[in-house]
Amino acid sequence: QLVYPYDFRLTEKEKTSICYLSFPDSYSGGLGDTQFSFRLRQSGGQRTAHYEDDGEYNREAPLTLQRESAHYFGYVYFRQVKDSSMKRGYFQKSLVLVSRLPYVNLFQSLLQLIAPEYFDKLEPCLEAVCNEIDQWPPPVPGQTLNLPVMGVVIQVRIPSRVDKPGTSPVKQFNQENLLPAPMVLPSIHELDLFRCFQPVLIHIQMLWELVLLGEPIVVMAPSPTVSSEMVMALTSCLAPLRYCCDYRPYFTIHDSEFKEYTTRTQAPPNIVVGVTNPFFIKTLQHWPHILRVGELRMSGDLPKQVKVKKLAKLKTLDTKPGIYTSYKTFLHKDKTLIKRLLKGIQRKRPSEVQSALLRRHLLELTQSFIIPLEHYIASLMPLQRAITPWKNPPQIRPFRQDDFMKTLEHAGPQLTCVLKGDWLGLYRRFFKSPNFDGWYRQRHKEMTQKLEALHLEAICEANIVAWMKDKSEVEIVDLVLKLREKLVRARCQHLPVKEETLQRVGLYIDTVIDSLPEDLQAVLHHH
Repeated sequence: QLVYPYDFRLTEKEKTSICYLSFPDSYSGGLGDTQFSFRLRQSGGQRTAHYEDDGEYNREAPLTLQRESAHYFGYVYFRQVKDSSMKRGYFQKSLVLVSRLPYVNLFQSLLQLIAPEYFDKLEPCLEAVCNEIDQWPPPVPGQTLNLPVMGVVIQVRIPSRVDKPGTSPVKQFNQENLLPAPMVLPSIHELDLFRCFQPVLIHIQMLWELVLLGEPIVVMAPSPTVSSEMVMALTSCLAPLRYCCDYRPYFTIHDSEFKEYTTRTQAPPNIVVGVTNPFFIKTLQHWPHILRVGELRMSGDLPKQVKVKKLAKLKTLDTKPGIYTSYKTFLHKDKTLIKRLLKGIQRKRPSEVQSALLRRHLLELTQSFIIPLEHYIASLMPLQRAITPWKNPPQIRPFRQDDFMKTLEHAGPQLTCVLKGDWLGLYRRFFKSPNFDGWYRQRHKEMTQKLEALHLEAICEANIVAWMKDKSEVEIVDLVLKLREKLVRARCQHLPVKEETLQRVGLYIDTVIDSLPEDLQAVLHHH
């Protein structure tokens, strides 16, 4: 009906997808307001005109909170109430916030403030809200922001890559004594994991392994809310490791990727997909892991835990909740986690305390798994003394899986994790997954940049005049061009180099040019 701001360009395909994803796609008798989220592939090329600051933000944000370049997130507030004046007897409307940032808590809280007003006052309300949002400061990792909207100030801290994983952000209440007191969001993006994982707590380890290995998973849920929360909880449980596969918190039969996902001629893609339409039980039967969950109800005791069942049992529409898979976990179950959570339930601990326990457990599991990989990849970096100013920096040595496996005997996950099991088998499977590929590329890029930076520093320390004494003009001109290229690259890629180092290299270049004959000087200055 309405896109605001008006100048925001969406392709027809995107508009259609957003419309379908903004409503429950199977009958939901529930009246009232519901909220859920989706993620949508951009179509028609990247339109990144308004996002020049992507680079800077993405360099400082945690990998899991970077701006997406090829997907949009949609945050939905859906209202369904009886209304006899409507043709269908119901008022059904959704307000959707579209962003390339995965700030689910911030945007869903924002919708809770805006949507009820919007349904009442319509467009003028959006115009007023957008004017306020236009005044918000950009999200800078590490900063606490006060965001005024509709007479409320939302206060959030934007996480940064240098935050220590597992520490909750210090509640930094601004000393400005804001009035009215701000609405403080403890986290911009973290879900209540304990609530999301209620029915599968005893299988948390299996789910962690499936997500780590980038396995295709279908979440079948009774509503888009349960579907999107479960999918987002699953993809977040590897933090600080980035989940590098595709995921769809909510997916409908009208989706343009429907054929691609339901075809039986090829293996299912590496993706976690959330669905609510019972039709999918038939079309996605061939997927290897299907998690069927019921409505999430918070109650006083441990909710009924679903069972692991054979895929063959997945036949009919009244399929019972369960994890339908033939997957055998590599690691043994951790009984202590369940005991601690049960104790928490008996003592009526608040959900956020239980969630923190769960998140801590998953973080320690991921770190135990990833630390040996980090140690090994760091050992592939050339020694600092091998970096000399007038030669290209040495290469990073290749990652050899067998060599890595040998390091595990004395420096494996058993040092930090009590879990027994086939860790080697888990690593072997991990090497085949998009998550390993994404992790390795990221590290390799960071190491290459570090090498470039060390090389520039070595050049800075060197005596360029002494080097020039016995060199021909050709060699000197070649050096000038190479140094220039290095300087440009350092600035474009924002290499981790001190500004003074870059300025000194700039001065070097001028010194060298000035030592050359005037005709060459003119050409090089002109360049």
